[in-house]
Amino acid sequence: MSFLTAVSAQTVHAVDLPIPPIMYGVIALVVFAACGFVTWSFRDVANRHKAKGDAYAAAHGGAHGTSSH
Repeated sequence: MSFLTAVSAQTVHAVDLPIPPIMYGVIALVVFAACGFVTWSFRDVANRHKAKGDAYAAAHGGAHGTSSH
């Protein structure tokens, strides 16, 4: 018996998955959809506090993200 066949014979093991393979994809899809929903739910948070941002910008002499240097 050659070395390659001896190694390949020892490393081939059939492992039964705990759930059907398609369910891994379904679980991933549900997780990504949940993450997308959380991201979507925060889509307009900055605009809800626009008055605070404008007041901060006026108090500090400029708009957000600009440099006065």
